[in-house]
Amino acid sequence: MTAPQPLTYDAFVDLASADSAVVGLVLKGSRAHDGMMTRHSDHDLYVVLADDATTDLTRFAGHRTPQLDLVIVSLTEFRAAGMPGFERYALARAQIVLDRLDGGFARILAEKARLGADEAFADSSGWLDAYANSLYRSLKNHRDGQARAARLDAAESVRFLLELLFALDHRPRPYNKYLEWELARHPLPGWDTDELLRAVDRISISGDVSLQRHLFALVEATAREAGHGEVLDAWGEDLDLMRPQ
Repeated sequence: MTAPQPLTYDAFVDLASADSAVVGLVLKGSRAHDGMMTRHSDHDLYVVLADDATTDLTRFAGHRTPQLDLVIVSLTEFRAAGMPGFERYALARAQIVLDRLDGGFARILAEKARLGADEAFADSSGWLDAYANSLYRSLKNHRDGQARAARLDAAESVRFLLELLFALDHRPRPYNKYLEWELARHPLPGWDTDELLRAVDRISISGDVSLQRHLFALVEATAREAGHGEVLDAWGEDLDLMRPQ
């Protein structure tokens, strides 16, 4: 007996496109990022059904192979996906394969790609405080001769720094895999991409104290201009340790 052939991406797209219950197909992941695909890349596909629709395609719910990963959701569920959440960046840069909403999916993805003003301000405040906390711990540990702790805190501060910088620009932070890809195509306003990435690399590896302080000076100016002075001022005299000496 011949073994059944695995379901291919093209075959499933044809099948789903012929089903009127399907209102959209959205491709995310490496294949949605130009130049990022490798021989290991599968097709990560959202299959979006009309609310309350009935379809035999639900038999593919949870389907996952090295070639094809399917997520089958209703339109209401898709609108909420990643809002907020880890999935938001993936959908912000996703590609539309099928749109039966007359441009509706482009609008949905555009909403995921941009944080609202209130959301961005609140997120920025939280990430700024978290960044300052890790930075302060790193510098304090360095001062007290705790070299390993200083490096670990410096590496942790990088995560909060990146979250902060993207939130200030009203964008979800990209996954680490796509950081360079994102910055090459959509640079952060006011930041030199190459200098920022070099600083991130050096701080993550060595916890360079002078570089951390230099970077904080840039962040402080940017954050105050964006209206986050209250968060910084709450650190009081501890700011002196974070600033360039």
